[in-house]
Amino acid sequence: MNNNKISNPKKEVPTGIELNDQDYMTILLTHLKELEKNMTVALTEASNEKLYKDYKKMFDTIADAGRKAYELMFYLGWYSLEKANSTKIESLYKDLNTQLDNLNLEN
Repeated sequence: MNNNKISNPKKEVPTGIELNDQDYMTILLTHLKELEKNMTVALTEASNEKLYKDYKKMFDTIADAGRKAYELMFYLGWYSLEKANSTKIESLYKDLNTQLDNLNLEN
């Protein structure tokens, strides 16, 4: 077992040409992610406060559904996470700080 992976035991699904539960969940999560991105644009461009509040409720519902779908897929072992070692974290931290410094120099 890879010690850098954080995952649950994978629930096996049938293979073949027909869609299985994992395929359906992947499709669902992909569409929820796209809806969430598009709702972000709608929120930004809402023409008045009432419309913004209506969109915000929809956005929250979609975001919650996406989170639940991801959590279910992780629980079923269809997603795994990678443990980051301290060297990788420090390297990313330095890169992000450099980018931030560059942004501050431009202003």
